[in-house]
Amino acid sequence: MNDPVSERTRTRTPRRPWSLQARLMATVIGIVALILVGSAVAIGAGVGDALSKSLNANLEATTRQLQLFEPGPLQNVRRADEALSQGPQTDGYLLLVDSPFDGVSGAVIVADDDLEVAPLTSTQIHALRAEAATRGFSTVRVPGLGSYRVTPFTAGTVTGIAGLPLSELESTLAEILTTILLVTIGGLLLLAVAVALVIRRSLAPLRAVADTATRVAALPLAEGDVTIAERVPAEEADDRTEIGRVGAALNTLLDHVGSSLTARQRNEERMRAFVADASHELRTPLASIRGYSELSLRGIRQSREATGESRALAEAAAQNTEQALERIQAQSLRMTTLVEDLLLLARLDEGKELVYGAVDLTRLAVESVADARAAGPDHEWALEVDDAPVVVAGDAARLHQVTANLLANARVHTPAGTHVTTTVTASGGSAVLRVHDDGPGIDPAFAGGLFERFARADASRARQTGGTGLGLSIAKAIVDAHHGTITVQSVPGSTTFEVRLPARPADPPA
Repeated sequence: MNDPVSERTRTRTPRRPWSLQARLMATVIGIVALILVGSAVAIGAGVGDALSKSLNANLEATTRQLQLFEPGPLQNVRRADEALSQGPQTDGYLLLVDSPFDGVSGAVIVADDDLEVAPLTSTQIHALRAEAATRGFSTVRVPGLGSYRVTPFTAGTVTGIAGLPLSELESTLAEILTTILLVTIGGLLLLAVAVALVIRRSLAPLRAVADTATRVAALPLAEGDVTIAERVPAEEADDRTEIGRVGAALNTLLDHVGSSLTARQRNEERMRAFVADASHELRTPLASIRGYSELSLRGIRQSREATGESRALAEAAAQNTEQALERIQAQSLRMTTLVEDLLLLARLDEGKELVYGAVDLTRLAVESVADARAAGPDHEWALEVDDAPVVVAGDAARLHQVTANLLANARVHTPAGTHVTTTVTASGGSAVLRVHDDGPGIDPAFAGGLFERFARADASRARQTGGTGLGLSIAKAIVDAHHGTITVQSVPGSTTFEVRLPARPADPPA
């Protein structure tokens, strides 16, 4: 059996939360309302107490002016109505006289066309004697007359009770409280309007942030070339305010996310190009290996068939097989070099493959230029170094690979007779290696992707140069792993590759 209370709890619609503006307005107006109500209560109590004291003083002064006794030696006590007729007449003034000779009498001054004295009824007299006969100033409800402020008095052997109506005090207090209430309500309405305008204006940057975040959240960011053009408006991203700093921070975050998405797309494109280039690079030697393998098998079969027929045919088949095996070996070596270069790049990207030590960059340049002079005798090679060796902390073998790649690049991509100058200097705490040539220069359209993997200016992938397009990318990866930089500046007739590495000062002489 289902519990109806639980069933109602499960089916209850969740209450919609208040907005930040509504909560702020409710909080501010509620606190101010409590303050105003408390102030009104305090003011009302203070004014009521002041009016009550004033009424008490007026009652005492009026009572002292009563003429309770007739003139003459006997001083007979007057009845209440007679005393009120003789004394000061104040509208609503009430008097009760208890004389040991004449008994109890009571009267009140009433306002008709003129002030008149009216006797009190027995019920009214009883109410006065029961409530105020033995107390000081007190408030009594007199039947037919309303609320009175009364006080007992004594004059010789006569006792009595005098009182003034509270109607005037109550009306005055009611007017004051009504005025306070109207002013409070008006003030709260004005406050609500002002607070709404101020809060709405103050929260405008936050709404702009929320709207921008909502629009960005609706963008398809998972794949493809994504551009985040949404930003918080500049006027709502003033970093001099708290909410403005949120908007500025969101804009900065969107800039970083946009840069990351652009980098992701660029990496994906590079990866696709990398896979295509690697596939192309590997397909050619694999095709060569397959062809020469088939040729070798055919030569072996021909050699077996020609053994009994002709020695010359057998020797020719053997020679063809040997050449095919040599080509297979050459293509295998080329594939091995390509795979090793790719493995080196992967390890450098992971921060591996470096063995640090003290490297004399000057000596390394001397050796590299000597190797390049032997490999390219049709070029003119020059070396400019300082007398003092330039020492860096790094991997000697890998830095030698950088220098060799730069010199090989100058040898391969420049015509015979080109001057190639290698310079090693120390500058501002850095070791600088420059390779300069006066060749035709680099095509500006290709310069931006010069250090990319499989980068070649020849879009047809021709093999005239014999390269795979990994030399400069390996050089850049090695320099980056040494926390250095490699740059190129090229114009027709002048191309300079510059490598900057953190220098380590040479050990002082013993």
